[in-house]
Amino acid sequence: MQRRIQFWFEFASTYSYLSAMRIEATAAQHGVDVEWHPFLLGPIFAAQGWDNSPFNIYPAKGRYMWRDMERLTAQRGLPLCQPDPFPQNGLKAARLTLAIKDQAQKGRFVRAVYAAEFADGRNVSEESVLVDCLKAAELPADLMDMTKDPEIKEALIAQTKTAQAKGLFGAPSFLVGDELFWGDDRLDDAIRLAAEI
Repeated sequence: MQRRIQFWFEFASTYSYLSAMRIEATAAQHGVDVEWHPFLLGPIFAAQGWDNSPFNIYPAKGRYMWRDMERLTAQRGLPLCQPDPFPQNGLKAARLTLAIKDQAQKGRFVRAVYAAEFADGRNVSEESVLVDCLKAAELPADLMDMTKDPEIKEALIAQTKTAQAKGLFGAPSFLVGDELFWGDDRLDDAIRLAAEI
């Protein structure tokens, strides 16, 4: 049986940035393959009665999160720039990720988007920014056309419904079989389990 971890992420998620930047290297050390699964938190938050990020709804939680991100990115040698606006609209970036078939290419693109957003403070809802991310991932710029493809649009809707059906309530989330782990601080536990299967 192939050792595999599913990485479910939202481009607006700060802690998903942390996980995206280390998951492949950490998984490779344990002989585990990574599947990249973008989804949208908006519908999931709406089902919980939220119309915004909980980090905006609860200011104290938001202040803590940004300070926590400062500490964690400093420890890991990652840059951090709070994007404006926050949260970012990652709809097109998520569609693009689904349009990329190869998992390694998905990973390069996802990391490029997170770097643009949280390292450079760029707005990843803008097509020009996403074109730069495609180029950084060595992917063709005309892939942008796929953001308008009806099948890709439907695939992202289905992806988000699948996330809900699997019990996901936040990002990053990791699935090893049916076992759910939530949060960047649970990534290592998830990879260890995947390595044991």
